[in-house]
Amino acid sequence: MGSFLGGSAPAMARQVADGYTLLSPVILKRLADDQLQMLEFELDKRLRDSRADQVELEDQKAIQERNRRISRIENSLRVLRGTMQLRKRKRV
Repeated sequence: MGSFLGGSAPAMARQVADGYTLLSPVILKRLADDQLQMLEFELDKRLRDSRADQVELEDQKAIQERNRRISRIENSLRVLRGTMQLRKRKRV
């Protein structure tokens, strides 16, 4: 059983959302299935929070930053869920 980058699932989700960490199958390889589920939950929570964050329509920089954060989280969730599906297939 490996450990999360940053020490915990919420910290790793925050790093992904802020762009400090990019998820890949290699990084996720060392995490156990229950840890992957915890990370998925935290990333989903971050995604909801980011979508709920309303910015001024005139503030283009804030809009771009919000959209980049959402994009990073969605892409990370896609990689995470793909890795989880591959693990399920290998077990069956």
